Amino acid sequence: MLTTLLNIGKGPVPSASDHDERPRPLVSETDPERRATVGLDRLTYEQLDELAVELDAIRQRVLDDLGQEDADYIRRVVKVQSGLEIAGRALMFLPFIPPAWLAGVASLSLSKILDNMEIGHNVMHGQYDWMNDPALNSKQFEWDIVGPAAGWKMTHNYEHHTFTNIHGKDRDIGYGLVRIDEDQPWHPVYLANPVLAFGLMFIFEWGVMLHDLELDKLQSGEETWEQVKARNAGTLRKIRRQVVKDYVLFPALTGPFFLSTLAGNFSANIVRNIWAFNVIFCGHFPADVETFSEESAENESRGQWYLRQVLGSANISGSKVFHILTGNLSHQIEHHLFPDIPSRRYPQIAPEIREICDRYGLTYNTGSLGKQIGSVAKKLFTLGLPPRKDAAATPAAARRDDDLAA
Repeated sequence: MLTTLLNIGKGPVPSASDHDERPRPLVSETDPERRATVGLDRLTYEQLDELAVELDAIRQRVLDDLGQEDADYIRRVVKVQSGLEIAGRALMFLPFIPPAWLAGVASLSLSKILDNMEIGHNVMHGQYDWMNDPALNSKQFEWDIVGPAAGWKMTHNYEHHTFTNIHGKDRDIGYGLVRIDEDQPWHPVYLANPVLAFGLMFIFEWGVMLHDLELDKLQSGEETWEQVKARNAGTLRKIRRQVVKDYVLFPALTGPFFLSTLAGNFSANIVRNIWAFNVIFCGHFPADVETFSEESAENESRGQWYLRQVLGSANISGSKVFHILTGNLSHQIEHHLFPDIPSRRYPQIAPEIREICDRYGLTYNTGSLGKQIGSVAKKLFTLGLPPRKDAAATPAAARRDDDLAA
């Protein structure tokens, strides 16, 4: 998508001090008086409250410091993304020069990655709403994938970031396709775990779109078919728009090079899908990332919500350019703690977050891309096999709850 270059003036930006789009802790609808047990195997309630005070202070300090540099940064990224897309599509007119066609695919791929990760994902989290810039407002932005922004913001911004790694609440655990946590009930279909994940990697934008449809609500009887259709009314329009743009319109503009341009656009989408899949899976599913039962998290304190984000996330080490291309989701721990703070600030606060984790005895899960990919792959293979009888009898989250009760 040719991202608009309108509304990118360099005038003064508003203060971000009062900006607040952060998720809220889970509250029980049946027993609002019962206290959550999340984190009590590591910290006391008092320590959890102290943790919340420290992390809230970091959050407010960053908000108070947001300003022109942050606005200039995201506008520069938008310009770079737009320039890469223009260059990539222009080079598609030169398929008879193989290096030019390959450069076009590479340029378009980078453009789509930036649009998806550093711009789209972060803008739609409300990270730049405080700028009052219509082009960078979470309620108006639409990204360059087949799934519409509205559905993603519901399943991701609300469900995933509120109920992070809570079984029965966070549908992102395995995306309803693969078994990636030992507390997911095993089914023979999971013998194909690695194959399913490998296939999802190439069509990841389509997988996200299907996930956001929430068709499981139809299966469970929570919604009727008419309700599902009404809720997803914009999805077919978005799919049609994306397919026509990449596989009809732009290829047609290159005339006799229609097929080579079609192949180039298809290749760029595949590259973006592979990249996004690996960044997301490495940020959520490596070894030692924890999941939780709904019962243990109900009525959690702010400190317990923060702790759940730390224990349910993993970082990926890399260079500055690497972090930008991941949308700084290579700092998944910091993102889960502060999802509505501009992602460019995550590398700045990461050492401080790590020091706090060390001081409180919390695991700060981080490693190279290769290490995290290997860890995820091992889980996909291992958890695809039938679980041991003793492990299947008592899920890990339930075992932690039992230990706390004892």
